[in-house]
Order: sequence, then C-alpha cells, then structure tokens
Amino acid sequence: MAKELVNTRRFSIRLACACVDISESGYRYQAKHSTENALIADWLLRLTTTHKRWGFGLCFLYLRNVKGFSWNHKRVYRIYRELELNLRIKPRKRLKRDKPDELSVPTKPNQVWSMDFMSDALADGRAIRSLNVIDDYNREGLAVDVDLSMPSLRVIRTLEQIMEWRGKPAMIRCDNGPEYVSNQLVTWAIKHNITLMYIQPGKPTQNAYIERFNRTARHEWLDMHEFESVAHAQDVATKWLWTYNNERPNTAIGGVPPRTILQAA
Repeated sequence: MAKELVNTRRFSIRLACACVDISESGYRYQAKHSTENALIADWLLRLTTTHKRWGFGLCFLYLRNVKGFSWNHKRVYRIYRELELNLRIKPRKRLKRDKPDELSVPTKPNQVWSMDFMSDALADGRAIRSLNVIDDYNREGLAVDVDLSMPSLRVIRTLEQIMEWRGKPAMIRCDNGPEYVSNQLVTWAIKHNITLMYIQPGKPTQNAYIERFNRTARHEWLDMHEFESVAHAQDVATKWLWTYNNERPNTAIGGVPPRTILQAA
C-alpha cells in the first residue's frame, strides 16, 4: 500500500509510511536470503526422505553440527512446517468403553466392589504398590495388598483370597490400567461370572468410592510411616485396615464404622 501511494499519488516515503502506519526501514527492506530458503528446503526433503524416522530436532542438529550450516533454528523450523514434514506420531490406542451409569450406592453387600492402586517407596528408595479393594455398599476395606509389583496374576490372587471369606461380587469397578484390561483378568472374570466395570479414561470421579478410600489410606497410613521392607508395610497396612473397618467412624455412611453397616445388613 505504501509503494502504491509513492508510485501513483507521488507521496514521499515518509508520508506514505505514516499513512499506512509502517516504518521506513520496513518499507526499504529487501529480502537477502530467499535463495537460501530453497537450499534449506532441499536439505530437509533429502534428510526426511533418507531418514524417515528423523524429526526436526535431528535434521536441524545434522545441518548445524555435521554440515556446519549457521541457519537459525526458527528459520529452519518455519520451512520444515511449510513443507509439512512434521513427523507423524502414531496416537496411543484407546480402548473404547461404554459410558458407565451415574455412580450409585449399592443396596446390598458384594453387589459392587472397587479396586485401585497406590504407589509409595521404601526407606531404601525402592518403589512399592498397594492394591486396595473395597465394598461400595458399606465402604469396607476388603484388602490392602502391598508388594514391589502387582501384575495381573497377583490381582487375581488377591481377589480370590477375598472371595474365600467374603463371597463373590457381582461387579468390580476399576480403571483402565494394564493389569485390569489384561486377558488374564478378563478371562478370570468371565469364568467366575463377574462383570468388570471400566471407568472412562481420565475420569477418576467415576470410581469415587475407592479414590476417597485411597486418600484416607495415604493420609492415615502411608504418610505416617517410613517402611523398611514390604513385610513392614504390609503389617502396618493390615493393622490400619482393621481399625478402619471396625473402629474408625466413616462420615459417608452416617458416622459409624463400615462393619456396623455390614452387621445391620
């Protein structure tokens, strides 16, 4: 527009730049590296064709550190984007689950169990995991199983140990962790006629009962002790779980311990 004013209306450069609100240096600017852009594009095309798994970072480092070009990374990246050479990253496969119903309170024991993992560490730095299982009916803690790792077979063993004294649940609510979606657990659930209720990915509120239990466990058990071994952590967890079920008032069920609700039922 400024050039049009100068050429057709005989405006001075200063007046033309003031009218369209640009600087005089911008008016007089002449691109000096346009020919180099073609060279950069040629290099990028050759690199991405030869090395199909290279992203922008490797291409730029090769041009800068191996070939010795002094091009700015922002300039190279602009051309990289214009050529649409962005490395396509295969998205993580998401398991499609039916949207669960609104979270409701079961009307009898063993109607719905919930389970989830928590993580912590021993005094020597080794990571530990705990598998927490509760009955949604009275929020009773059925198990807090602690070990260094919790594969699917360990989850199945814990559930079978609970079923020996508590009975079989109709449904078990859990998230989409690899231990829960494994073929071993799914096959086991089908064999025992137990429905696995998977929550939607990224929606922990759909498993709110066990999440609330986890908060209490971390606040009253994990954060209060320094564990020397897995056996030490398991011993403390077992004692705390008995207190939680038999003596600790639970505000979510009327301020009484979970065992009181179970006995009334």
